[in-house]
Amino acid sequence: MASENFEEFPKKDEKIIKKSTYNMLIIIVAIAIGIAIFFAGSYTTNLNSDKISQEELNEAIAKLELKILQNKLPSNQPIIELKISADNDPVIGNPNAPITIIEFSDFQCPFCARFHVETLPSIMNEYINDGQVKLVFRDFPIQSIHSNALAASVASECANEQGKFKEMHDILFENQKEWNNQNTDNAINTFIQYASDMGLEEEFNSCLKNAKYVEEIQKDLDDGRTYGITGTPGFFIGNDQIGFIELKGAQPFENFKKVIDSQLKN
Repeated sequence: MASENFEEFPKKDEKIIKKSTYNMLIIIVAIAIGIAIFFAGSYTTNLNSDKISQEELNEAIAKLELKILQNKLPSNQPIIELKISADNDPVIGNPNAPITIIEFSDFQCPFCARFHVETLPSIMNEYINDGQVKLVFRDFPIQSIHSNALAASVASECANEQGKFKEMHDILFENQKEWNNQNTDNAINTFIQYASDMGLEEEFNSCLKNAKYVEEIQKDLDDGRTYGITGTPGFFIGNDQIGFIELKGAQPFENFKKVIDSQLKN
């Protein structure tokens, strides 16, 4: 079951298959993972009223995980020894910043939107804007439960071609409820309207409609699974020299601050 700030990836491997239209792609993926959908995170609980609530349980688990993390932070040994690649994905902030946050995210995931609306602005103000930290955004669309996630990922990559990744990234998350329940064709038209509003050139439309970056997004998915990503959002904070600390879910700014500060001291 997913925690209250983390959306789980279905247990069965999910592959993106490049097709001429998103509708065909969604049908193929749905068939391939149909039996695994029910392993995805649930927003409800069947606990009886006389038992501890799911929210209370999740909160207790989150506090325990944070306590374990805090106890590990003073150690000079990296928590994640596996090299975490930033690939050639979009960067928010100074590319030469000493600390990197590598995020695996899904534009249609409500917890990812929560992080980008509630937590990222504080990280921007305290660390990214002054060049201490950069954020690398890697796509992890959970297509089996988010039918428009892949199209949104492609839209962000197409905007990145014209130097407008951050602007498209912000619009997609801030307006998630607008396009969340649209059929994919309508969602694509919505993304095209966003691009027009921000002054992107006509090349964006063909880039999006032709699903230009599907293979790149598939690589992000493959890398994420290699690194043990099981849901979104997922974060690795650090660099190749000192290693990475993993955080799962849309955790509050204070949790990110503790990790970032510990990594900046190394």
